[in-house]
This record gives sequence, C-alpha cells and structure tokens, in this order.
Amino acid sequence: MALFNIFKSKPSPKTTDSPDTTPQEVVQDDKEILNQGLEKTRTGLWGKISRALVGKSKVDEELLDQLEEILITSDVGVETTLKIIERIEQRIAKDKYTSTDEFYELLRDEITQLVASKEELPDGFSFEKDADGNPFVVMVVGINGVGKTTTIGKIAARLQSAGKKVYIGAADTFRAAAIDQLEVWADRAGAKIVKQKMGSDPASVAFDTIASAKAAGADVVLIDTAGRLHNKKGLMDELTKIRNVMQKVVPNSPHEVLLVLDGSTGQNAYEQAKQFSAATQLTAMAITKLDGTAKGGVVIGIVDQMNIPVKFIGVGERIEDLQIFEAQTFVKSLFN
Repeated sequence: MALFNIFKSKPSPKTTDSPDTTPQEVVQDDKEILNQGLEKTRTGLWGKISRALVGKSKVDEELLDQLEEILITSDVGVETTLKIIERIEQRIAKDKYTSTDEFYELLRDEITQLVASKEELPDGFSFEKDADGNPFVVMVVGINGVGKTTTIGKIAARLQSAGKKVYIGAADTFRAAAIDQLEVWADRAGAKIVKQKMGSDPASVAFDTIASAKAAGADVVLIDTAGRLHNKKGLMDELTKIRNVMQKVVPNSPHEVLLVLDGSTGQNAYEQAKQFSAATQLTAMAITKLDGTAKGGVVIGIVDQMNIPVKFIGVGERIEDLQIFEAQTFVKSLFN
C-alpha cells in the first residue's frame, strides 16, 4: 500500500472511537485540521491582500505592485512572485478588464494552477516489499530543529497503525538527545528502534537497522541522519557512505531520501532545500511547523522552484497533523 493511501485511510484519534464515522467525515476532519494549521498564514497573507483591495474599483498597476510586495514579504519568493504577477497580467490583458471583485478568485486560480502543475510525483512513496521480501528504506535528512525526528515518529505511528511493521534507525549519533528523542517516538509508535552508543558510525547503525528489519520481515525502515548543515562535500561523503552500506543489505536502497524543512524559517527553508538538493539525491520533502507561522507562503515558492515534490506538511504537534500535501487543497485552505 502506498503511503498516500495509508495516510488518507487513517482516521484521526478523535474519530476512531466512533464506529459510525464515515470516510467522508474523516476527509472533512483532515480539511479542518489543515484550515486550523494554516490560520496564521491565511490571516497574514490574505489579510494584506484584502486591505490592498480596499477602495479599488479595478485591477491596476498600483494594485499589482502592492500584490508583488505582499507575496515577496510573505516568503513566497521573488521568482515565484514574479511568475504569479506575470500570469495575472496575462489574464487581465486577455479579459480586457477585471474588477477587484473578480481579482481574489483570479489570484486563487492562478496560484492553484501554478502549484498544481508541479504536483506530478514520481512513482510515489510505495511501501511494497520487493520480490526478495526486502523492506522499503527511507533515509531522512535535514538540519537540527526542523522537526526531523518528530516527522519520523509520526510517519512510523501512522504506518504501524495501518498494519505495517516499522524499524527506525538512530543514525544521528552525534547528539545523545537525538537518540533519546527518537526512542520516545519509537515507543509511542510501537516501532522497533535500532541504536548504538553516541559517537558510533552512522553507517554502522544504518546497516544494523536494515539487516535487523530484513531478518524480522519488516515492511519499512526509517533512517534518521545527523541534523547538521554540512558543507557540500562533507554532506555528500557521509550520506554516500550510508547509502553504500545500505545497499550491501538491500540493493537500490534507500528507496526514498526525504528532506525535512522548517516552514517557519521562510526563505531559509528554501535555501536549505537548494543546498541539500545540490549535495545529495533528494526524492521528497516535508515542510513542518506551518501552524506556528505566518510564513506558510514559502510552500508555494518551494513547490514552484524545486524539482522535488513536497509530500508532507506539518500543521501541528499531533500525529494526524502530519498530512499528505495536495496542492489544490493547500491553496484552497489559504483562501478559505
């Protein structure tokens, strides 16, 4: 079963106790969670746009200049902002005249099309074992403090609750706190954790984890890595070593390299995405902490500028607050 299906089929805790809960009600709960999580961004970004529209009877150059400033200061990013403005200008020229009443809908439509056009994903986050019964291996990367360990724990919990057998490898051996935190999440999730003492070789931990998972017939392996922003060569060397060791146990692993970013850092998150993308072969991204910031517009810029899909967004502390990213649902929530 693909991870997308696992997440969409898993009800939140507040609905699991009710035998009468329907799939439609679960989906609605997910939308409500997303709406609540994006409240600060929605209030900040679209509040500014609404104020810019006050007293306007038509869309003019002054309004577009204001919109450009609003989007850039909301961490959408310069390149993506200019692309949005250009698309709007083309629509206005084509339609000859657009009132401010129509402007809000036009803006939502253009941003939705822009973001949704990048939603085509590769083969997906499949957790099917291969023909030899090997588990699906995920290597998780990102700097300290972005919510990497928490994201691993939430994914593990959702997979375990869906009947998957999950192993977690504590390969961030440079901080004792990282190992301890991961162990807490593994216990909560009901997942098996493999760890060694602080300072151990991360590649050795990855090897032991995958070997143990394979022997136990596990479905998924999640490998945590050191939460440091290395220079490009240092990052590549370490991750390459871990990759090579993984492949001694499971050929072609890791099957997924997931970068976790802190959305509350705005454009810094985008810069990290570029640096990690240049240093290693990323296949997916997760953007966390969107509930505590008005900088959620950075998701629009990251989706537009990076050739790597955003697969998860975090909009709260609870397990169900880690959601599959869907472009149209995300933009619709911002305009809700």
